[in-house]
Amino acid sequence: MRAYFHDDLPGDERLPHDTGRSVSTELLKSLGVLHWSVPVDDKGEWEEEIDTIAKDRDYKNRDIIEMSRELLGDSYEEKLQKFLFEHMHEDEEIRYCLGGSGFFDVRDHSTESWIRIHVVKGDLMVLPAGIYHRFTLDTNDKMRTMRLFKDVPKWIAHNRSAETDANPHRVEYLKHFPSSRTTEAV
Repeated sequence: MRAYFHDDLPGDERLPHDTGRSVSTELLKSLGVLHWSVPVDDKGEWEEEIDTIAKDRDYKNRDIIEMSRELLGDSYEEKLQKFLFEHMHEDEEIRYCLGGSGFFDVRDHSTESWIRIHVVKGDLMVLPAGIYHRFTLDTNDKMRTMRLFKDVPKWIAHNRSAETDANPHRVEYLKHFPSSRTTEAV
């Protein structure tokens, strides 16, 4: 996983949009974003480590999803645009990348800047409930991920709006992570 500030320039969001300003693990943690590197191997040894993390964090359910141009065909662009709209969830978003790669952008609420996180095979990432974020594949146009859930699998996006700003999960997020900025770059 590599994190950096997004350049906010128009253009294909599947491109890096890299400012060259890296973001530290500490800054990500101050936003509530967690990360583990769990290499995917052919022997399946990664499953034991994922099971341990799931048990420690009380994740009870999981599924596997795949997104690719080839798999989605004509609906590919529409799906990609849907995920690019800034939104939040009322539950943690947990993704373990089994193959491919993509970008999760999280909003630094202290500055309104986007932080781009490039997720590749072996990255496990947790976004807290209430954080504004968005997702896109990179130019490889495919990603296979395991989603983990604390309860019944669900995925409800609440697009950013005044109403969503007042959502109790968003309000709680801001209380728990009031100021994300002490240092900008690594």
